[in-house]
Amino acid sequence: MAGDIAVTTAWWNSSKTVSIGLSAAFLLVWELFVRLKNIPPYILPTPSSAMVTFMSDPLYYLNALGLTVAEALVGLLLGFAGGFLIATIISAYPKTEDGVMTLAILIKSSPLVAIAPLLTIWLGFGWLPKVIITALLTFFPILVNIIVGFQSGSRDLYDLMRVLGAKRSQIFLKLKLYLSLPYIFAALRVAAPLAIVGAVVAEWTGASGGIGRLMWLAYSNLNLPPMFSAVFLLS
Repeated sequence: MAGDIAVTTAWWNSSKTVSIGLSAAFLLVWELFVRLKNIPPYILPTPSSAMVTFMSDPLYYLNALGLTVAEALVGLLLGFAGGFLIATIISAYPKTEDGVMTLAILIKSSPLVAIAPLLTIWLGFGWLPKVIITALLTFFPILVNIIVGFQSGSRDLYDLMRVLGAKRSQIFLKLKLYLSLPYIFAALRVAAPLAIVGAVVAEWTGASGGIGRLMWLAYSNLNLPPMFSAVFLLS
């Protein structure tokens, strides 16, 4: 056992070292390339200039990032609640699946980049349009994963629950919900990065704050070091 732990620890440390080394090498090549080619900072800044820009006023960037993350979290929770609720309805009433999934696919296929400016016009520059866009972006993968999780149980398990006299609520809580937990966490793993993307894209269309607004202002002024600072911080 101790040998296995040592091997695992050594593999983890070597893997982490390789990741850090490759990242450092990439940034070094980037830095040297820009300096040797004398590329203007309004086209491609160096990583060091982005770091210097960030360190000049870190609270400005961190406050903007905090607002974006808060919008993303609220939108993710809203998208999860909607996906879970609709998946529960489909599980209880299977005949509704075709109609509900048609509407869900319609939402998924809608260009949210085009919808975001409309929401900004209708709802203003506050947090609400960002939360709605984030919720719409995260809703579909969460819905699909939860439906698959609810349907993952075998017929034998359901027959056993019915033979034992389980009620519909007990079958849902102790079988369907239990079996769907891995799918729920997989859905959250996919949807969490999408939530950040949704919040940032929504902020590009108009916002009073946030890391997306910071990036948009930097882009508009061709001031790329702050934009790359925001990109690194987002990553």
